[in-house]
Amino acid sequence: MNVTAHFRARPVAGASLGILVLDTRFPRLPGDIAHARTWPFPVQYKVVRGASIEKVVHRGAEGLLPLFLDAARELVDMGVDGIATSCGFLSIFQKELAEQCPVPVAASSLLQVPLVQRLLPSSRRVGVLTFAAERLSAAHLQASGAPPDTPLGDVPADSEFRRSLQEGRAADPSVLRAEVIAAAQDLVQRHPDIGALVVECTNMPAYSADLREHLGMPVYDIVSLVEWFHAGLQPRRFG
Repeated sequence: MNVTAHFRARPVAGASLGILVLDTRFPRLPGDIAHARTWPFPVQYKVVRGASIEKVVHRGAEGLLPLFLDAARELVDMGVDGIATSCGFLSIFQKELAEQCPVPVAASSLLQVPLVQRLLPSSRRVGVLTFAAERLSAAHLQASGAPPDTPLGDVPADSEFRRSLQEGRAADPSVLRAEVIAAAQDLVQRHPDIGALVVECTNMPAYSADLREHLGMPVYDIVSLVEWFHAGLQPRRFG
Protein backbone atom coordinates (compact mmCIF):
# COMPACT_ATOMS: atom_id res chain seq x y z
CA MET A 1 0.00 0.00 0.00
CA ASN A 2 1.32 3.45 -0.93
CA VAL A 3 0.89 5.36 2.35
CA THR A 4 2.19 8.60 0.78
CA ALA A 5 -0.38 8.69 -2.02
CA HIS A 6 -2.78 10.86 0.00
CA PHE A 7 -0.29 12.47 2.38
CA ARG A 8 -1.36 15.88 3.63
CA ALA A 9 1.04 18.17 5.44
CA ARG A 10 -0.49 19.35 8.70
CA PRO A 11 0.90 21.05 11.83
CA VAL A 12 -1.17 18.89 14.22
CA ALA A 13 -1.74 15.16 13.80
CA GLY A 14 -4.14 12.68 15.36
CA ALA A 15 -7.38 14.70 15.40
CA SER A 16 -9.42 14.16 12.24
CA LEU A 17 -12.44 16.06 13.53
CA GLY A 18 -12.62 19.78 14.22
CA ILE A 19 -15.46 21.38 16.19
CA LEU A 20 -16.50 25.03 15.92
CA VAL A 21 -17.65 26.18 19.37
CA LEU A 22 -19.82 29.14 20.30
CA ASP A 23 -18.28 31.87 22.44
CA THR A 24 -19.74 30.85 25.82
CA ARG A 25 -18.57 30.33 29.41
CA PHE A 26 -21.04 27.95 31.09
CA PRO A 27 -19.71 24.68 32.58
CA ARG A 28 -19.66 21.75 30.15
CA LEU A 29 -20.70 18.28 31.32
CA PRO A 30 -19.56 14.97 29.80
CA GLY A 31 -21.95 14.39 26.91
CA ASP A 32 -21.73 18.04 25.88
CA ILE A 33 -20.12 18.52 22.48
CA ALA A 34 -17.50 20.87 23.93
CA HIS A 35 -16.42 18.50 26.71
CA ALA A 36 -13.43 16.65 25.29
CA ARG A 37 -14.16 13.50 27.31
CA THR A 38 -17.45 13.11 25.45
CA TRP A 39 -15.49 11.67 22.54
CA PRO A 40 -13.71 8.31 22.23
CA PHE A 41 -11.34 9.96 19.75
CA PRO A 42 -9.30 13.19 19.73
CA VAL A 43 -10.96 16.38 18.49
CA GLN A 44 -9.64 19.84 17.68
CA TYR A 45 -11.70 22.75 19.04
CA LYS A 46 -11.94 26.30 17.73
CA VAL A 47 -13.96 28.96 19.56
CA VAL A 48 -15.71 31.37 17.20
CA ARG A 49 -15.20 34.65 19.05
CA GLY A 50 -18.29 36.83 19.09
CA ALA A 51 -20.67 33.99 18.26
CA SER A 52 -22.79 34.09 21.42
CA ILE A 53 -26.01 32.23 22.18
CA GLU A 54 -27.83 35.54 21.88
CA LYS A 55 -26.51 36.15 18.37
CA VAL A 56 -26.76 32.60 17.04
CA VAL A 57 -30.08 31.54 18.55
CA HIS A 58 -32.02 34.74 19.17
CA ARG A 59 -30.73 36.85 16.27
CA GLY A 60 -30.60 34.14 13.61
CA ALA A 61 -26.77 34.21 13.36
CA GLU A 62 -27.09 37.30 11.19
CA GLY A 63 -23.71 38.49 9.94
CA LEU A 64 -21.79 35.62 11.54
CA LEU A 65 -21.11 33.46 8.48
CA PRO A 66 -17.70 35.06 7.75
CA LEU A 67 -16.60 34.35 11.33
CA PHE A 68 -17.54 30.68 11.01
CA LEU A 69 -15.88 30.37 7.61
CA ASP A 70 -12.65 31.90 8.93
CA ALA A 71 -12.69 29.60 11.97
CA ALA A 72 -13.40 26.57 9.79
CA ARG A 73 -10.44 27.42 7.57
CA GLU A 74 -8.23 27.65 10.66
CA LEU A 75 -9.30 24.14 11.66
CA VAL A 76 -8.53 22.88 8.17
CA ASP A 77 -5.12 24.55 8.32
CA MET A 78 -4.54 22.73 11.62
CA GLY A 79 -5.11 19.45 9.80
CA VAL A 80 -8.69 18.29 10.45
CA ASP A 81 -10.52 16.20 7.86
CA GLY A 82 -14.08 17.15 8.86
CA ILE A 83 -15.88 19.84 10.85
CA ALA A 84 -18.88 19.89 13.19
CA THR A 85 -20.38 22.77 15.19
CA SER A 86 -21.58 23.20 18.75
CA CYS A 87 -25.07 24.54 18.00
CA GLY A 88 -27.91 22.93 16.07
CA PHE A 89 -29.17 26.37 15.02
CA LEU A 90 -26.14 26.57 12.73
CA SER A 91 -28.03 24.36 10.30
CA ILE A 92 -28.78 27.72 8.73
CA PHE A 93 -25.15 27.76 7.50
CA GLN A 94 -24.95 24.10 6.42
CA LYS A 95 -24.99 24.81 2.69
CA GLU A 96 -22.52 27.69 2.81
CA LEU A 97 -20.06 25.92 5.11
CA ALA A 98 -20.18 22.73 3.04
CA GLU A 99 -19.74 24.66 -0.20
CA GLN A 100 -16.82 26.78 0.95
CA CYS A 101 -14.86 24.39 3.17
CA PRO A 102 -12.42 21.91 1.60
CA VAL A 103 -13.49 19.21 4.08
CA PRO A 104 -16.97 17.81 4.88
CA VAL A 105 -19.10 19.76 7.37
CA ALA A 106 -21.88 18.58 9.69
CA ALA A 107 -23.32 21.81 11.06
CA SER A 108 -26.28 20.48 13.03
CA SER A 109 -27.77 17.45 14.72
CA LEU A 110 -30.89 18.26 12.69
CA LEU A 111 -29.21 16.69 9.66
CA GLN A 112 -30.32 13.36 11.14
CA VAL A 113 -34.04 14.13 10.89
CA PRO A 114 -34.59 13.00 7.27
CA LEU A 115 -32.52 9.86 7.82
CA VAL A 116 -34.34 8.89 11.02
CA GLN A 117 -37.68 9.55 9.33
CA ARG A 118 -36.80 6.94 6.71
CA LEU A 119 -36.31 4.41 9.50
CA LEU A 120 -39.88 4.83 10.77
CA PRO A 121 -43.22 3.62 9.42
CA SER A 122 -45.31 6.22 7.59
CA SER A 123 -47.59 6.52 10.62
CA ARG A 124 -44.73 7.84 12.78
CA ARG A 125 -42.80 11.11 12.72
CA VAL A 126 -39.53 12.42 14.09
CA GLY A 127 -39.83 14.94 16.90
CA VAL A 128 -37.15 17.53 17.66
CA LEU A 129 -36.18 18.64 21.15
CA THR A 130 -34.54 22.05 20.91
CA PHE A 131 -33.11 24.78 23.09
CA ALA A 132 -35.70 27.34 21.96
CA ALA A 133 -38.57 26.20 19.74
CA GLU A 134 -39.75 29.76 19.15
CA ARG A 135 -36.41 30.49 17.45
CA LEU A 136 -36.07 27.30 15.41
CA SER A 137 -37.60 28.40 12.13
CA ALA A 138 -38.74 26.64 8.99
CA ALA A 139 -35.50 27.90 7.42
CA HIS A 140 -33.43 26.01 10.01
CA LEU A 141 -35.42 22.85 9.34
CA GLN A 142 -35.31 23.22 5.57
CA ALA A 143 -31.53 23.72 5.65
CA SER A 144 -31.28 20.31 7.34
CA GLY A 145 -33.69 18.54 5.03
CA ALA A 146 -36.30 18.27 7.79
CA PRO A 147 -40.02 18.79 7.07
CA PRO A 148 -41.24 22.31 7.98
CA ASP A 149 -44.02 20.81 10.11
CA THR A 150 -41.63 18.76 12.26
CA PRO A 151 -42.99 18.67 15.84
CA LEU A 152 -40.85 20.80 18.16
CA GLY A 153 -40.43 20.83 21.91
CA ASP A 154 -38.14 22.80 24.19
CA VAL A 155 -37.31 23.72 27.74
CA PRO A 156 -39.23 26.83 28.90
CA ALA A 157 -37.67 30.27 28.57
CA ASP A 158 -37.56 30.60 32.37
CA SER A 159 -36.09 27.13 32.90
CA GLU A 160 -32.83 26.67 34.74
CA PHE A 161 -31.45 24.97 31.64
CA ARG A 162 -31.92 27.99 29.40
CA ARG A 163 -31.08 30.61 32.00
CA SER A 164 -27.85 28.92 33.15
CA LEU A 165 -26.54 28.61 29.59
CA GLN A 166 -27.46 32.16 28.65
CA GLU A 167 -26.06 33.58 31.89
CA GLY A 168 -22.90 31.46 31.73
CA ARG A 169 -23.19 29.92 35.18
CA ALA A 170 -23.26 26.52 36.83
CA ALA A 171 -26.50 24.67 37.54
CA ASP A 172 -27.56 21.51 39.35
CA PRO A 173 -27.37 18.68 36.76
CA SER A 174 -30.31 16.90 38.39
CA VAL A 175 -32.48 19.98 37.80
CA LEU A 176 -31.32 20.23 34.19
CA ARG A 177 -32.01 16.53 33.65
CA ALA A 178 -35.54 16.84 35.04
CA GLU A 179 -36.29 19.84 32.82
CA VAL A 180 -35.04 18.12 29.67
CA ILE A 181 -37.03 14.96 30.40
CA ALA A 182 -40.18 16.98 31.14
CA ALA A 183 -39.80 18.92 27.89
CA ALA A 184 -39.47 15.72 25.86
CA GLN A 185 -42.43 14.10 27.60
CA ASP A 186 -44.56 17.16 26.89
CA LEU A 187 -43.56 17.03 23.22
CA VAL A 188 -44.54 13.37 22.88
CA GLN A 189 -47.82 13.93 24.73
CA ARG A 190 -48.71 16.74 22.31
CA HIS A 191 -47.68 14.66 19.30
CA PRO A 192 -48.40 10.98 20.04
CA ASP A 193 -47.36 10.00 16.50
CA ILE A 194 -43.70 10.71 17.30
CA GLY A 195 -41.66 7.53 16.87
CA ALA A 196 -38.13 8.85 17.43
CA LEU A 197 -36.50 11.94 18.87
CA VAL A 198 -33.68 14.08 17.48
CA VAL A 199 -32.09 16.40 20.03
CA GLU A 200 -31.04 19.70 18.44
CA CYS A 201 -29.28 21.17 21.45
CA THR A 202 -25.67 20.02 21.73
CA ASN A 203 -25.72 20.56 25.50
CA MET A 204 -28.47 17.97 26.04
CA PRO A 205 -26.82 14.64 25.09
CA ALA A 206 -25.76 14.16 28.71
CA TYR A 207 -29.43 13.26 29.21
CA SER A 208 -30.10 11.25 26.03
CA ALA A 209 -29.94 7.92 27.86
CA ASP A 210 -32.52 9.26 30.33
CA LEU A 211 -34.72 10.35 27.43
CA ARG A 212 -34.52 6.89 25.87
CA GLU A 213 -35.47 5.32 29.19
CA HIS A 214 -38.42 7.63 29.87
CA LEU A 215 -39.79 7.84 26.31
CA GLY A 216 -39.19 4.27 25.20
CA MET A 217 -38.12 5.35 21.70
CA PRO A 218 -34.85 5.92 19.82
CA VAL A 219 -33.03 9.15 20.65
CA TYR A 220 -30.47 10.75 18.34
CA ASP A 221 -28.30 13.76 19.14
CA ILE A 222 -25.07 15.49 18.19
CA VAL A 223 -23.06 12.62 19.67
CA SER A 224 -24.71 10.05 17.40
CA LEU A 225 -24.18 12.34 14.41
CA VAL A 226 -20.54 13.13 15.15
CA GLU A 227 -19.61 9.52 15.91
CA TRP A 228 -21.15 8.47 12.58
CA PHE A 229 -19.42 11.37 10.83
CA HIS A 230 -16.05 10.50 12.36
CA ALA A 231 -16.45 6.86 11.33
CA GLY A 232 -16.19 8.00 7.72
CA LEU A 233 -13.14 10.15 8.43
CA GLN A 234 -11.35 7.32 10.24
CA PRO A 235 -12.90 3.96 9.28
CA ARG A 236 -12.07 0.99 11.47
CA ARG A 237 -9.54 -1.49 10.17
CA PHE A 238 -10.35 -5.19 10.35
CA GLY A 239 -7.46 -7.59 10.14
